[in-house]
Amino acid sequence: MATQQRPFHLVVFGASGFTGQFVTEEVAREQVSPERTSHLPWAVAGRSREKLLRVLERAAMKLGRPTLSSEVGIIICDITNPASLDEMAKQATVVLNCVGPYRFYGEPVIKACIENGTSCIDISGEPQFLELMYWKYHEKAAEKGVYIIGSSGFDSIPADLGVIYTRNKMNGTLTAVESFLTIRSGPEGLCIHDGTWKSAVYGFGDKSNLKKLRNESDMKPVPIVGPKLKRRWPISYCRELNSYSIPFLGADVSVVKRTQRYLHENLEQSPVQYAAYVTVGGITSVIKLMFAGLFFLFFVRFGIGRQLLIKIDASSFTMTFFGQGFSQDISPVKNKPNIRICTQVKGPEAGYVATPIAMVQAAVTLLNDVSDLPKAGGVFTPGAAFSRTKLIDRLNERGIEFSVISSTEV
Repeated sequence: MATQQRPFHLVVFGASGFTGQFVTEEVAREQVSPERTSHLPWAVAGRSREKLLRVLERAAMKLGRPTLSSEVGIIICDITNPASLDEMAKQATVVLNCVGPYRFYGEPVIKACIENGTSCIDISGEPQFLELMYWKYHEKAAEKGVYIIGSSGFDSIPADLGVIYTRNKMNGTLTAVESFLTIRSGPEGLCIHDGTWKSAVYGFGDKSNLKKLRNESDMKPVPIVGPKLKRRWPISYCRELNSYSIPFLGADVSVVKRTQRYLHENLEQSPVQYAAYVTVGGITSVIKLMFAGLFFLFFVRFGIGRQLLIKIDASSFTMTFFGQGFSQDISPVKNKPNIRICTQVKGPEAGYVATPIAMVQAAVTLLNDVSDLPKAGGVFTPGAAFSRTKLIDRLNERGIEFSVISSTEV
């Protein structure tokens, strides 16, 4: 990737937006990180110079770095002005796009980045947008040798890299994984983070378009290795976690499936089946949740209801993965899985702490682990782009921790 002739390695676009402020702080931390061996020139971009300066001043105060504003470039750029997006892209090696919802504002940034030979990372949790961008731009991005990587925040780095981590830690062939997300916070103990709500709220009304897109793509199914993973009931009990669970509404399943397809078709790896759930606690929580579900269905139909739903927030997460598979000497054909493994990814508040960490470390990985990325550019999931890089190590160092809980041969 072209770093030499560009003034900035990283540009945070939408830095004065809600998530953008936290990403800006995280890049500022990364810039002075003790592990950093090289200079990291970077900039913030957005519509208002005053707002961008205010964000830098707040970050400077928070991090105790009074000179921060003078160390960071400022680019004036508007999503509705394609020429300004081109100007921004020309100055960056990697753009961190924080301007969402991406289904409304994401495509012009991707287009400008590809045309100007710039890589781009976003934190979209919207399967329809992510899959559409793949169909429209994968070949163009590959021709230009740039990397367009969506869902690089809480949606869906913990899930996507969690499955890859589980596969790497299993002494055999991993064939199926169920993940259970537990979020601890809020007066009721159950909250779902902003990006996940957004993808659920906007995605809910767009299911038919996503189905249509997938039908038109006409891809041949990925083979199922080992017994088929059965779907759980809409409300089911997880004995290991002593909690009821419901299916996870975010982008994780879509992203993990796309990663597994890529790893199977391009790296000849055995594909892993995947299902995602959220734990909701005991039976009283289940009853509350049924009412919340009716509330969700009602509110999602109205604009003001969407705004209310999108204001929900949270404070730390654990994602537990239960995997099964086969030891080297046992064939997955007609046999029962004989290995079980349990791993976890734990992290801080999902939306505004874990998401900026994941996004910034994905960008740093893009800059530093060039030889371990897919050979040509393209539009990738995080797992497809980063499966052979040091991203998991970087996340571990910054508080998003991957660990093996148990592994047993049955």
